[in-house]
Amino acid sequence: MFPKPKAVLFPNTYAFESEPMVKPTGFREYDARWLFNKEINLMGVQALGMGLGALIAEMGVKQEIVTGHDFRGYSASIKYALISGLMASGCKVHDIGLAVTPMAYFAQFDLDVPCVAMVTASHNDNGWTGVKMGANRPLTFGPDEMGRLKEIVLNAAFGNRSAGSYQFHENFPARYIADLTNRPKLKRKLKVVAACGNGTAGAFAPQVLEAIGCEVIPLDTELDYTFPKYNPNPEDMEMLHAIRDAVLAHKADVGLGFDGDGDRCGVVDNTGEEIFADKVGVMLARDMSAIHKDAQFVVDVKSTGLFITDPVLQAQGAKTVYWKTGHSYMKRRTNELGALAGFEKSGHFFFNKPFGRGYDDGLVSAIAICEMLDRAPGKSMSDLKDALPKTWSSPTMSPHCADEAKYGVVDAVVKHFEALQKQGGQAAGQPIRDLVTVNGVRVTVEDGSWGLVRASSNKPELVVVVESPASERRMRDMFEAMDAVLRTHPEVGAYNQTI
Repeated sequence: MFPKPKAVLFPNTYAFESEPMVKPTGFREYDARWLFNKEINLMGVQALGMGLGALIAEMGVKQEIVTGHDFRGYSASIKYALISGLMASGCKVHDIGLAVTPMAYFAQFDLDVPCVAMVTASHNDNGWTGVKMGANRPLTFGPDEMGRLKEIVLNAAFGNRSAGSYQFHENFPARYIADLTNRPKLKRKLKVVAACGNGTAGAFAPQVLEAIGCEVIPLDTELDYTFPKYNPNPEDMEMLHAIRDAVLAHKADVGLGFDGDGDRCGVVDNTGEEIFADKVGVMLARDMSAIHKDAQFVVDVKSTGLFITDPVLQAQGAKTVYWKTGHSYMKRRTNELGALAGFEKSGHFFFNKPFGRGYDDGLVSAIAICEMLDRAPGKSMSDLKDALPKTWSSPTMSPHCADEAKYGVVDAVVKHFEALQKQGGQAAGQPIRDLVTVNGVRVTVEDGSWGLVRASSNKPELVVVVESPASERRMRDMFEAMDAVLRTHPEVGAYNQTI
């Protein structure tokens, strides 16, 4: 018998070394995230492995799984605790070692293994850990699977078997890199800044970009799990500004920034201006729909309205559906609809054939951007960006809100705007034209300006995004309107960044 996990235990005690600790809120909508040693201990990770193995068996899927770990000071130990739990549950474990998350997804196909459990804190600060899981490639778990996993783990309902085994795949990254670079070289000589924030992608991104024909300017590509400069997160302005400085200093054609586990790619143009990922998505959608007739795309609710209104996409017959934010939701919807690609504002891009296998990979995104530039030989990245209709967009802004409170706050905000629309009231000085409530609330007013409030799926935060096709002032008006509603809730704290 394995003991039931406790929600709270304290380090440097007998209990902490003898019992599993798993805080229930670590089970998120589509992956798992905890503060290591504060919300989960190694025995808790072992329990998670046993629970995952039990869930895979319950789903009727072959108990065979790929695992890898990101570059953190504690990720390897967490992975081995997870592996011990998976093996105890009867799983055959294929360990690919230090990896970016998409390398683990690739391994599912390359090794013909149905399941994946990647140990990564993604772009979160040091101290965090987590696992991205799936049992139906290229998809990852959604709320149903995560809810059942939580139930199994917290009740210690493991039903362990004795048939588990372990295999380490030496030099697996070479297979991943060969797969990515098995393509014609670029005709255009591109000078590219590859920024990795000292995270895991630094071990792979420069050589992939060089192999497709780029001249690479490496920026913080040395692995250093203390992250001495900034967190490897291409949505944060600090990283984007460092990329800008490098692009300008080296007169580069483009700057590409990769997050901590390599499944996202941020973009800075040749003038040093960051291009938010949803606008990059519009640029790629233009490029792809020019080649593929009647292309279908999926984008998340945080993304620009241009996917619907852009005249070039309209002329090329492209169709776009808005869907829930979250890499698992987006991946699933892109797969269900057989869409050519899915674009999420956070930078998770999902390319189906012929561009990719349906999972999010920052390096596949980087290659797609380089190939887009290759197909536009007379144009710079800023030319392609400036060809889009002008809108004023905020970065993703995240006020703190405890995991236990955030969904209740968002429900109240949704009800507020639904009532306001019903009463014929105004937001940011204009009548409400449209509400999208598939994921939080996206409020669009008469002039096309819109604001979104939703709960973060993997951190104790809310997410706020605003955009206006009218002016920067209207974008700020929209932010003030959304923030004024949030400030009526004392549970909502300070923002990580604002406009």
